Amino acid sequence: MKRVTTLVLTALAPVSWGSTYFVASELLPPDRPLFTGVMRALPAGLLLTALARKLPTGQWWWKAAVLGGLNIGAFFPLLFLSAYRLPGGVAAVLGSLGPLFVVGLAALLLGERARLRTVLAAVVAAFGVGMVVLTAQAQLDPVGVVAGVVSSASMGAGIVMTKRWGRPEGVGPLAMTGWQLTAGGLVIIPVAALVEGAPPALDGKAFLGYGYMMLINTGIAYWLWIRGIGQLSATSVTLLGPLSPLTAAVIGWAALGQALSPVQVLGMVIAFGATIAGQLAAGSTGTTRPKAGPFSSAEETDRNVSMDLTGTPVRR
Repeated sequence: MKRVTTLVLTALAPVSWGSTYFVASELLPPDRPLFTGVMRALPAGLLLTALARKLPTGQWWWKAAVLGGLNIGAFFPLLFLSAYRLPGGVAAVLGSLGPLFVVGLAALLLGERARLRTVLAAVVAAFGVGMVVLTAQAQLDPVGVVAGVVSSASMGAGIVMTKRWGRPEGVGPLAMTGWQLTAGGLVIIPVAALVEGAPPALDGKAFLGYGYMMLINTGIAYWLWIRGIGQLSATSVTLLGPLSPLTAAVIGWAALGQALSPVQVLGMVIAFGATIAGQLAAGSTGTTRPKAGPFSSAEETDRNVSMDLTGTPVRR
């Protein structure tokens, strides 16, 4: 029951991210995705860090920077580049490939066995997402495709490394989320200034939209996401990813009057069913690895992983 509760709470993160398109298109200034990335990440990161009242120490300064770069700083700009260069459906399908990266990296770095049914669940979920979002007019742009694939790989690596390094002793997911969002937002600032120039003028709708994006869509959502990474397998967490484009499709239908064809409805059923099947497969995966607690130190996590991969402790 505890695992189910954790899954449901973690799933709220990709569900929230599914509202990003609606909020951006209805409330935010157009054509400023990098500025939006900064507004999502940096204020939320500073707020969560202040609430946690903890700063990184020692090696966690660079570890937090690496995790923030992977999960936010590199992921956001590459995702936006992919979205600009590709039709939305193609970008969404490339994003749904993330679970496959995580399955491979988790097997290599965390000792999580890559079971065939888990891989099949990820592939079927991506196929279902494709049925929902792809159109006959979809065209491929090489730069957009590379950006989409690398963004998925970056997020996947961020999930696996967050799981591998754990958290410093006495540090909870609130502080970890704050550190990563702050680091990621700082990485995006120079890119946004170079590409988009000065910040745009903001009206009341924009403040409302950015407030939602900062507090709900990013602050709370990423806290739930990182909390889930600490309590679930990396594979379980990433297999929740297809809920994001499915939520976007439902919001488009309910709030924007976008029609859903029978093929799209079937794709939603397939993708959602594959997500459930993937969780069942991931939940039944046995492991002999001693699980690090939610407040275990990075050194203990590294030691456990090393023993998993080699059978004996490895000095790092």
